[in-house]
Amino acid sequence: MKISSKGEYGIRALFDLAQHYDSRPRRSREIAEAQSVAEDYLNQLLIILRKAGLINSLRGPQGGHVLAQPPRQITLFDAVFVLEGPLTPVDYANELKGDKSAPVDEVLNPVWEEVEKETIRILKSTSLEDLCERYNSRNSSVMYHI
Repeated sequence: MKISSKGEYGIRALFDLAQHYDSRPRRSREIAEAQSVAEDYLNQLLIILRKAGLINSLRGPQGGHVLAQPPRQITLFDAVFVLEGPLTPVDYANELKGDKSAPVDEVLNPVWEEVEKETIRILKSTSLEDLCERYNSRNSSVMYHI
């Protein structure tokens, strides 16, 4: 599975909103700067995420973007599926066109199905809250007292 810039930057935006879940709504400009994403591109992704019900956008001077649910309830699967579509590791378009399958496909296709199932399992078991906890544990400063 390969995640495109659309998926990566969309997840960056969701991660930023998860980090600021209990604070005021985040403006596009703030998210773009914090996550190194072009603001115009980010705005396109935020529309997709809003239409999918993952975020809410608030208008006005105090407006911005917020997660539609707590970070523990939004998984990477939710985000990747919305941003990237189905997670099939192999392009089965040739089969649909009527191309003949190779003899190895009989044993290889079940492997691709396993890869897909495991990928989905991992993505479904990883929430935005998990990402924030991992980030915070890596970036917390350790204090030594002598």
